[in-house]
Amino acid sequence: MSKADAAAFPRRLPRGRRRLRTRIIVTVALLGFCLTALFAYSTTLLRTRVETQLLSESLNRNIDAYADAFRSDPNNANFSFEGVKGWVYATDRLNNAPEDFRNLRDGIHELQGMENGQPFAYKLAVRRTPSHAFFLAYDLTQTLQGQEQQNRVLITAVIVFTGFALLLGWWAAARVMAPVSELAQRLRRSGTSSDPEALAPHFAEDEVGELAKALDDYAGRLTDVVQRDREFNADVSHELRTPLAVIRGAVELLLSKPELDERTRSRLQRIQRSELQCADLISALLLLSRNERAIGQCDVARVVQQLLDSHRAQLGGKPLALRMEGEAKLIVDAPESAVAVALGNLIGNAVKYTPSGDVVVRLLPEAVEVADSGPGLSPEDAARLFERGYRGTHAGHSQGGGIGLSIVRRLCALYGWDVHVRPGEQQGVVATLTFGG
Repeated sequence: MSKADAAAFPRRLPRGRRRLRTRIIVTVALLGFCLTALFAYSTTLLRTRVETQLLSESLNRNIDAYADAFRSDPNNANFSFEGVKGWVYATDRLNNAPEDFRNLRDGIHELQGMENGQPFAYKLAVRRTPSHAFFLAYDLTQTLQGQEQQNRVLITAVIVFTGFALLLGWWAAARVMAPVSELAQRLRRSGTSSDPEALAPHFAEDEVGELAKALDDYAGRLTDVVQRDREFNADVSHELRTPLAVIRGAVELLLSKPELDERTRSRLQRIQRSELQCADLISALLLLSRNERAIGQCDVARVVQQLLDSHRAQLGGKPLALRMEGEAKLIVDAPESAVAVALGNLIGNAVKYTPSGDVVVRLLPEAVEVADSGPGLSPEDAARLFERGYRGTHAGHSQGGGIGLSIVRRLCALYGWDVHVRPGEQQGVVATLTFGG
């Protein structure tokens, strides 16, 4: 594969798209966080339910025992030990009970209140009989403190295990991505050679190894395609140059005869110019197919003058004036064939789509402008003009496959030139070819 093929593998990911290594780390960290948070929540929920159930059963048993003990000995109405207090009130004296107790039905209730200026919570068991009401309260202060302490421990555990999962994800990502990164590096190195090295032997028989095998197969097929394409271009170039050389020799021989009439001489000169254009086009296409720059120097003014003479001979009575303006001192470090093809397409388009008026080629210090007085460009045409196969809205039934300007764009990419179009000051289009590189 060539350097251009190797450049097809980006070294940087687009913005907004995370690297696979980062996604693995984030996924493992999130998994660790979710699992530990779920465990903490389940532990808290289970503890709360178990404590509530056990405490409710204990209070129910104790208040029943409290009621039985009171009936056995009404004088022993007090029931109090650490964390638990009991009260009994005659039904007709229930107003003496705390206000929060008076309207409670039988069962277990959770209440909150104030004691010594401090808030506290308790569970209250209630048993009502026709003659008495029994109340048994269990102080939840220590239980709530224990729950708060447990919650702090669980939150700390969630944070610690999430950090551990993050470290585990970083380690796992490094282990998982190591062969993938090595594969990418080997692929980049192999992309700088026309004979890429085999990747599969360097990797184990796993998913990365299968990917390496697939890439080897793809690289082999791609190399075969590129090689066939290069051979085809070289063969076509050689086979076309032979008949063109014959045509050139025949035309030069015929033009050397003094007895030719002017009409025949004009047609032979037209054949000669067409042969030269074909030779330039073949050279330019061969350079593009090889993706390599040829060495040479070109007098742009001479090329422009030849192109204008060629198009003047093909106007066929079309009311169109072709002229060159500017200083004829522009020399470009590129073969004449490449410059001729690039300028020839720009001038040819201007001539083709300008029904009448002027086509002016201006030579600037580092660029050439081709200005016409045609109908101009629509915004859609301006945006897509250099796309392969695109023909503008003014193309109509004219001949052409829409590849001329795409060739210009490819030549500019090869030699580091720049080409763009803009509307003319009054009408038409101005195409500018800037040389550089």
